[in-house]
Amino acid sequence: MLKTAVTNSGIDLSSIPDTMKAIAKTEAGPGAKLITVPVPQIGPRDVLVKVDATAVCGTDLHIYTWDAWSQGRVKPPLTIGHEFGGTVVAVGEEVLDVAIGDYVSAETHVVCGTCYQCRTGDKHICSNTQILGVDIAGCYAEYVAIPAKNAWKNAPTLPLEWAPLQEPLGNAVHTVLAGDVAGRTVVISGCGPIGIMAAGVAKACGASAVIAIDINAYRLDLAGKMGATHLIKADEQDAIAAVLAAVPGGVDVVCEMSGNAKAMRDAFKMIRNGGRYSILGIPSQDVSLDIAEIVFKGVTIQGITGRRMYDTWYQVANLLNSRQLDLTPMITHRMRLEEIDAAMDLMKAGLCGKVVITP
Repeated sequence: MLKTAVTNSGIDLSSIPDTMKAIAKTEAGPGAKLITVPVPQIGPRDVLVKVDATAVCGTDLHIYTWDAWSQGRVKPPLTIGHEFGGTVVAVGEEVLDVAIGDYVSAETHVVCGTCYQCRTGDKHICSNTQILGVDIAGCYAEYVAIPAKNAWKNAPTLPLEWAPLQEPLGNAVHTVLAGDVAGRTVVISGCGPIGIMAAGVAKACGASAVIAIDINAYRLDLAGKMGATHLIKADEQDAIAAVLAAVPGGVDVVCEMSGNAKAMRDAFKMIRNGGRYSILGIPSQDVSLDIAEIVFKGVTIQGITGRRMYDTWYQVANLLNSRQLDLTPMITHRMRLEEIDAAMDLMKAGLCGKVVITP
């Protein structure tokens, strides 16, 4: 049942249609289709959000191309997409802290709240996590339903195009700020969109040197615009030698974003004794490591998943609302839902930062 009062936001609930446009994985196999589906129904603890902007993520590309991970996880038919910003247009009868008219984004990991991890402060690694646009209907649509507890209220001054980017930015913030970076030297290994944002986060949070490594010249250039102080094109120069020339003795922190097996091994040659190695990138194959090197160098290795709920969101909001971090360089393309194939082609080619889509 919905709360039906019309607020001073000017939103008239009677204007919510019965159907909407959505990008869906309609069947097992590559691609996705623009279809018409019912507007989601919400439960007593949910909210309905009119999607004003969404963005393309690497996870969406995995689902679109229908790789091995997607085949084992996603169950079509399913509306995909998980990064968005929008306006709350309806709330469930038990919702108290989100109101019609609120400008929100969403923590996309829907957690159980009762497992060991949830009850001991580690909700981001909940044993029963469901993900928006992966396990439950997502936001490549005109409307999306989410649990009210997952709604993040945005500052009114937050640019609309930045609102969807908070979710992936949270991954970058979690990775970079899993330890001290102020006055430290940092390697960002892998410059996909999250790696590029990680370069900006490291610089904004006081890193003395931010060394970005990739083989994609387009994205290395974006990393430089976001704050990287050194750019290393790993297919044209020896990345290990270049890092050690810039920081003799090795860097304090490596943030691994690539998932590339060689890059993951090379990182141990770049990091100083006692350094921190935070891993967000997911390899597509087994990676062999020299455990003795890890032991004798005393390296701390951290696995990073998602965003800490909701510590990371407060860090993200503070960085953006203060304009300490500027996401403008990240937004390289703006498209409509009808252009999803072109958006995915850009992602596959690595010729974009973030593609923002407006329904």
